[in-house]
Amino acid sequence: MGTGSSPPLNPRKLPRQGRSIATVNAIFEATAQVLLSDGPDHLNTTRVARRAGVSIGTLYQYFPNKQALLFATLERHLGMLVDAIENACRDNQNVTADMMAAAVVKAYLKAKMAQSEISPALYLVAMELGSRPLAEMAAHRSEMAIEAMLCAAGDDRPSDPHVVAQTMTAAIYGTVPAFCPRVLSTANGREAEKQLTIMFQSYLSAQRNDLATTPISR
Repeated sequence: MGTGSSPPLNPRKLPRQGRSIATVNAIFEATAQVLLSDGPDHLNTTRVARRAGVSIGTLYQYFPNKQALLFATLERHLGMLVDAIENACRDNQNVTADMMAAAVVKAYLKAKMAQSEISPALYLVAMELGSRPLAEMAAHRSEMAIEAMLCAAGDDRPSDPHVVAQTMTAAIYGTVPAFCPRVLSTANGREAEKQLTIMFQSYLSAQRNDLATTPISR
């Protein structure tokens, strides 16, 4: 095994203008297509650049190597999942706890299913790259969004929204990746949504019952 340093994972520059943003989006789309057709082991920057319709030099303006490109693709994927959770939490404040649970699960799985074909390949990418910081950041953002939503639950507000938000985040991020090595059918996706919703609603119900039956300290 070589002892050389790991290749840099950060992009060389971020797109600022409309044309640059379109170019990077085309590169991301091409990366997904090559991942699907060839798999992570056979993906290289030359194939991605050719599929995106850009020169290899243009690709290297943004991503210095294959690893940086895959890391950015994974970051983009996780960002879409977190955005879905944050939007659902923001749109479902001041509703019942059951509705909150259903909204979080539905938003996450909808975003996941929208990328269901690429998920198995990204699962392999995550295992090969040092992606733990990305996963931790995604989980932290999700926890904050869920906690803010729970704090606005009125009578359904749990006694410790922070801990509940952590538990819900751990459950969804820990359970759903089990689906990633394979592509879920539409029917299985609906069943996964049903089961996860029941799990979250039951957990929040148990939290309310514990709060109602806990004696008040004097």
